[in-house]
Amino acid sequence: MKKTVLACSISSALAALFLASGASAQSQAVASAEDAAGQSGAQRTRDEVSTEEVIVTAQKRKQVLIDVPQSVSVVGGETLERQQAFNFQDYAKLVPGLQLEQSTPGEARIVLRGINTGGVAATVATYVDETPFGSSSGQVNAAILAGEFDTFDVERVEVLRGPQGTLYGASSLGGVLKFVTTPPNLNEVEARGRASLETVDGGDLSYMGSAVVNVPLSGTMAVRASGFYRNYGGWIDSIGTGGSDIQKNINDTKSYGGRVSALFKPSEAFQIRLTAILQNLDTNAPSLVESDPVTMRTLYGRETQSQFVPRYTDVAYRLYNGAFDVDLGFATLTSSTSYSTLEQSLRDDLTVAYGLQLGLYDDATGPLADIGLIQQTNTKRFTQEVRLSSPASETFEWLVGGYYNHEKGEILQRIDVYEPGTFTIFDGIPQLFDGGTRSRYEEFAGFANGTIHFGPRFDLTLGGRYSHNDQDADQGGTGLLAPPELSSASKEDVFTWSVAPKFKISQTAALYARVAKGFRPGGPNIVPPNAPAGIATYDSDSLISYEVGVKAETADRSFSIDIAAFHIDWKDIQLFAQVEDFGINANGGKAKSDGVEFTAILRPTRGFAISLNGAYTDAKLKDDTDLNIVGGRKGDQLPYTPKVAVSANADYDWHMANGAKPYVGASLRFLGDQSGPYSPTFVAATGRQFRIPSYAVVDLRAGVTFDRFSVEAYAKNLTNSEGKTSVAGEGNYPFGAVGTGVIRPRSVGVTLGAGF
Repeated sequence: MKKTVLACSISSALAALFLASGASAQSQAVASAEDAAGQSGAQRTRDEVSTEEVIVTAQKRKQVLIDVPQSVSVVGGETLERQQAFNFQDYAKLVPGLQLEQSTPGEARIVLRGINTGGVAATVATYVDETPFGSSSGQVNAAILAGEFDTFDVERVEVLRGPQGTLYGASSLGGVLKFVTTPPNLNEVEARGRASLETVDGGDLSYMGSAVVNVPLSGTMAVRASGFYRNYGGWIDSIGTGGSDIQKNINDTKSYGGRVSALFKPSEAFQIRLTAILQNLDTNAPSLVESDPVTMRTLYGRETQSQFVPRYTDVAYRLYNGAFDVDLGFATLTSSTSYSTLEQSLRDDLTVAYGLQLGLYDDATGPLADIGLIQQTNTKRFTQEVRLSSPASETFEWLVGGYYNHEKGEILQRIDVYEPGTFTIFDGIPQLFDGGTRSRYEEFAGFANGTIHFGPRFDLTLGGRYSHNDQDADQGGTGLLAPPELSSASKEDVFTWSVAPKFKISQTAALYARVAKGFRPGGPNIVPPNAPAGIATYDSDSLISYEVGVKAETADRSFSIDIAAFHIDWKDIQLFAQVEDFGINANGGKAKSDGVEFTAILRPTRGFAISLNGAYTDAKLKDDTDLNIVGGRKGDQLPYTPKVAVSANADYDWHMANGAKPYVGASLRFLGDQSGPYSPTFVAATGRQFRIPSYAVVDLRAGVTFDRFSVEAYAKNLTNSEGKTSVAGEGNYPFGAVGTGVIRPRSVGVTLGAGF
């Protein structure tokens, strides 16, 4: 049981603009003029960084963004801080095509280009520098446990859209989300900190603090350490079936942790970096409200949820990495060794769903007993990657490497029946369930990538990856709902590839195309007693993506644009299904996704930047799924993918005579309506899937920097929009309601900063 087109026409006017462009430059992919690689994050201005090229590592070598023949978005560290964007929901508006299913911090499903059908294995891989984080398998809820790392003192966030199987391996069908942390600085001492207070409409006060220190120990060694603490006040109330208040503001959250990194660089030919990251996210209840399943309107006149057993979710990340680079002359040898753990502890409320089955609950009278789930999900992962990459060349650049991954996972669960309003075990009912599953995933892979330069204008990039995975799982337990003792295993050999030609119209404009294959492993299922035949295992799924795009900007960088169009064919899609209250992975037929994404940035005057990004995504099933256990029909929209998503950002900086540097800014994000999870019971009752309504969010910000000090004020969700982000808990709320995730209401805050 687990909780859980193609051608893009370029107008002649744009072509004329690109061809008229002059000197070498770089199209920035996201958000603001201050995004630049290598920034110290201290007192840089928009005018200074707007002349710098954005460097990315999407192809596992440092490249100027315009030279990367695929769709990549970059959000710089200064943008993240200025927009108070420290978690997924805060910075999703900065990346076209990035969507979320989330109601609890640390428990999120990331969706890129619509590649999502609700399975348990992830479709977007998460990386921190050189380290893959989370699980590649479908055994430990990787799809909803994407690493939500705090972005304080992060140099940039890179988002690679489209399948990345060649260089990033399994479970990167939709793309890769990569946190690039700020390395230690060998040249200067740095210390800075930030402290914030924030109010939320109808809820408790929030307070946050963060600090970073960089110390060179010598000319060849430096250490950088950062830490943060964020306490977000709740605003959702718990009510009983009679509508009386039980507890106010139950969904408060704490996020805290830190990072330590040491860099040793005795020469330009050798460097080694050691990094440790620790983060905890502790949440007392999900940000869910009870809604009408048909209209999605919030019930009871305010944001509430019926909670009989108090819920919590605690998530802990631990990541340790050692990486070195050696310049061998003919190539650079890179090694990255990582060990990481992801632990989730939660308590969920099953009073209504299980109480109805056991005769312990009735909407009119309430529960005769409370029923709670205790769950522990653990992932331990060791990875080793070694690769050789050639120096920059005007004729041919290459990269070859090997990869090893070993994971151990477990999901342990206990379902208890309590006396109402207590944690005293209810007499007369035996233990419902106490057990779980343990799994192992092992992978070996070899990969290669090369770029052939057919002169100064035309390049062809080719890549391939062969991987072999071997996995096994066993399950067992005791109690009325215990599954049979079972063990199973699977092996798989996979080849993924990519082909990407690129034509440079000028030094500041390029056209590219890319065709690539992505892959997600299959594996064993956790099945209930007397399960139907054929569901003990599920198969891998794969897709092929076809993409064309253009990246360009004017010579003075006053305007830049990045457009990509894509078509994706997806087969043997993995789906989440319910069989006798057990969640399993199942395979469906085919799906497709067609769309266009764009980012445009205009800098009409000094210090003024306007960006507009958006995505149109038409992602649908091409075949019916099993309507009895999945509920998806041919033509249904893929879950949590609005057809239209648009964001606009505007920022203006200026200098005053007294040396002060004020700024003002605003953001607007619109998300169109989208499909919720597939549901056989809801489809049978209504003839359609859950529909999540569209919403728009407005944010404002302003601040001023005085030499080493700064004062910032901000308002998020200014119009108090009740944006809904997920649908869950079908059958587990009174009177047939469902739980819907909601965004944070209007929040107003102030931040004080100091740097030395």
